[in-house]
Amino acid sequence: MLSLDSHPSGRHFLQIPGPSPVPDRLLRALSLPTIDHRGPEFALLGKTLLAGLQQVFGTRHPVAVYPASGTGAWEAALVNVLSPGDAVLMVETGHFATLWQKMALRLGVKPEFLTRSGTCKQTGLPLAWRHGVDAAAVAERLLADGGHAIKAVCVVHNETSTGVTSDIASVRRAIDDAGHPALLMVDTISGLASAEYRHDDWGVDVAISGSQKGLMLPPGISFNALSPKAIAASKDAKLPKSYWAWDEIVEMNKGGYWPYTPSTNLLYALHESLDMLLPQGLETIYARHRRWAQGVRQAVQAWGLPIQCADEALYSPVLTGVVTPEGVDADALRQTIHQRFDLSLGTGLGRIKGRMFRIGHLGDCNDLTLVAALAGVEMGLKLAGVKLAASGVQAAMDHFSAHPTTTSKESSA
Repeated sequence: MLSLDSHPSGRHFLQIPGPSPVPDRLLRALSLPTIDHRGPEFALLGKTLLAGLQQVFGTRHPVAVYPASGTGAWEAALVNVLSPGDAVLMVETGHFATLWQKMALRLGVKPEFLTRSGTCKQTGLPLAWRHGVDAAAVAERLLADGGHAIKAVCVVHNETSTGVTSDIASVRRAIDDAGHPALLMVDTISGLASAEYRHDDWGVDVAISGSQKGLMLPPGISFNALSPKAIAASKDAKLPKSYWAWDEIVEMNKGGYWPYTPSTNLLYALHESLDMLLPQGLETIYARHRRWAQGVRQAVQAWGLPIQCADEALYSPVLTGVVTPEGVDADALRQTIHQRFDLSLGTGLGRIKGRMFRIGHLGDCNDLTLVAALAGVEMGLKLAGVKLAASGVQAAMDHFSAHPTTTSKESSA
């Protein structure tokens, strides 16, 4: 069994859907000497980072940066635009949508949780955790809210627990078609810089993200991308806030600084990340992740196992959830794979714990790292006694060799 003081040969395969593998270039940046966060050097760094983040989010408006996890950015998003007792509409699409809803309750707002009832006949898993946001259901609920009591609609873009990527533009259309003034708030923690995201074009008011997914940093930085409508709402919001307040951050960011001590060395790594990603072009990055996802899904389908996401149009480019056969404990399978092959896979969370595992294919990957990860999974499935229909490794190799990268820029970040 591996322990903290063991040192297996070769690199550990980190194929969870975040934190993602950190490129050596970013690790080197983390080790640079810390500079004065009130000095002129830092101001240049801050302005450069904020401009780069605007490109990644697809916005012309401010992006607030916190030394916190994505959970902190969830809280920042809620407390800046809401008052005690405000009604918000949230949608159950998986574990992280559920956690955000629980946070809203603890903060003293009143979340209404839209969900799909029932379980899937094929897998026995809750339907709400196999599908994305139902924009028609959002529109129907908003149309019924004639007094406009609902102040915000909160949805998850890429649900990390299930591998479902919801159509955010359709949610914006649903709000507009209902003639409702609710803010649109989107968690794109695992989607940013991996799955297509367009803050301004999709009419999002507040986006939430973090550093440890497509941006390839360690955990520790989180973000709120803001719209003018959200900033206006923040001026009247009454939920308590100090550290999370946007006003001081946005004002000090104009000079490249923050009102608190920022995580300087993580910001060095963020600078390197943006310098790796932006010259490639976001479209190239999105295409690369879609291609990886297609190869991994080819493997899962060859094995004859169900994919957690039940809607092909919403398959995540960031991760693939794999449902294990009845009677096969997905966590025991993951443990075997970790012990035997030094490969980490994502666990099933919440209502689907023990019934599925997750393969991450984001950030600092390439075809060969994914083929190797799939080989580890395939060997683990065989060790667990799972009868496979065919070799998933071969299916993935066939897919990658038949579908080369589309441009010379589309190499691993």
